[in-house]
Amino acid sequence: MNKTNKDQTKKQKQHQIKFHSLSRTIVSQFCLFTLFISTVYGMFCFLLMFQLEDEFIEQEVRQEAQHLQQAYDQNKIWPKPRASYMQLYFSKNTLPVDIKARYISEPSRTEFSGDNGRHYHLLALPKAANTYLVAEVSEMLIVRPITEGVLKMMLVFGLILVLLASFMAWKLGRRTAKPLKQLADLVNGVAPENIPDKFAEQFPNNEIGLLAQTLESTMSRINQSLRREKCFTRDVSHELRTPVAIIKNAVEVHRNLHPADANNPIIDRISQASTQMEQTVTTLLTLAREEHAEADKKHIKILPLIEQSIIDQHHLINNKPIKVEVNDNCNGEVYAQSGMLTVLLDNLIGNAFQYTQAGKVTIEMQDNTLIVADTGPGIDLSISGKITEPAVKGSQSTGYGFGLSIVKRLCEHQHWSLALSNEQGTKISITFQ
Repeated sequence: MNKTNKDQTKKQKQHQIKFHSLSRTIVSQFCLFTLFISTVYGMFCFLLMFQLEDEFIEQEVRQEAQHLQQAYDQNKIWPKPRASYMQLYFSKNTLPVDIKARYISEPSRTEFSGDNGRHYHLLALPKAANTYLVAEVSEMLIVRPITEGVLKMMLVFGLILVLLASFMAWKLGRRTAKPLKQLADLVNGVAPENIPDKFAEQFPNNEIGLLAQTLESTMSRINQSLRREKCFTRDVSHELRTPVAIIKNAVEVHRNLHPADANNPIIDRISQASTQMEQTVTTLLTLAREEHAEADKKHIKILPLIEQSIIDQHHLINNKPIKVEVNDNCNGEVYAQSGMLTVLLDNLIGNAFQYTQAGKVTIEMQDNTLIVADTGPGIDLSISGKITEPAVKGSQSTGYGFGLSIVKRLCEHQHWSLALSNEQGTKISITFQ
């Protein structure tokens, strides 16, 4: 497996790790919500049971206190409480031992837990000072003895509700996610021109249907753009290749008619320019068609291509104090298409020659990375950050413009890495993968 395939596999794995199923999200959120509601409702019911039990006991204590007060008002003697679990106390110090200290420290409190499971309700008679009615109600309690059983029952019912919620959420999630999955399968990995027309009609009239309509409209515009691009590519192919072929034929005819003029530098320049133009047209048309043509790739010695490109672009440094250095480590191989590699080198070296007025241009290879560095004015950061947009040349221009735009498209097309830095000039690094 080559490095490109490894990178693609890595990206696919990362995409799979980041992917979160909509159905699972619905199920998990639904279950968490159900569990939360069940817990809150269960605690509310549990507290309500305690509240009702305490209210019932306190009502009996108040009624008994009212009866005792009425009897005292009539006879001036405190009668014995009618309920056996109630008793009158006429001093805080005579209260039961297990509640006396707490009542003294908390005189507003009416309910106390005693020792050995005893439970008390205390009421200070409002019309009689230091008179207290105490009810030991441990035998009357219903909720507290069954607290553990009630909690278990609530837990069981809570789990049952969560299971029911999981099933309902699963059904709801499948029903909700099914059209989304169908839409994703329809557009995933399919070329825009192969997507069927009016596919949005098969989706429900809701947000999913709206998304499908938006995608359908977008794909339709993309298809129209692709058709226009194909027509433009076909026309450009004819219009550009024809004059280039005429120029090349004219050069051959001239050389045949004037064999003594075979080494004329002007004719050589025209021949070289036509050949470069032909390669550039072929490369641009290949890029426009997005044809990777993996079968045309092979291992190519890069040093001869570098030397030929230097020769072809040498006229750009005539009469300039520029030194060209080609490092010995360039004597290696690169797996690429010869035509695209030639266009790449011509643009990099040609730009370096054109925009360097003095100094040197260095070309080297480091770990399968081609580096072209010059001592020119560098590239403005506002331009280098938008390499895909050709810069407009002028007297103040410091960018590489259209040449660098072609380099970037070539790198994207061939999955090569492009890095650019401004140090003492411009340094462009191309990593071949």
